[in-house]
Amino acid sequence: MFVILVYDVNEKRVAKVLKKCREYLYWVQNSVLEGELTNLRLKQLLMELEKIIDKDEDSVIVYCFDSTRYSSRQILGRKKGGMSEFI
Repeated sequence: MFVILVYDVNEKRVAKVLKKCREYLYWVQNSVLEGELTNLRLKQLLMELEKIIDKDEDSVIVYCFDSTRYSSRQILGRKKGGMSEFI
């Protein structure tokens, strides 16, 4: 499945959350990552993030899509991140 993950966490935990997410997904913009994951890999990522974040203070949102067949991307302004094309 195709996953878009966005997070808003305390600055004390930002580096840890980003590092963990980059093990699974491509960083595309500040606090936004995306990529293809299996259900198992997504569950692993979420379990690892739960150990890092403070559920009373931080937020992680995951959007899951079965396919990117009917999607497109437009970028306005400076391109960020390490992925050259939209999957």
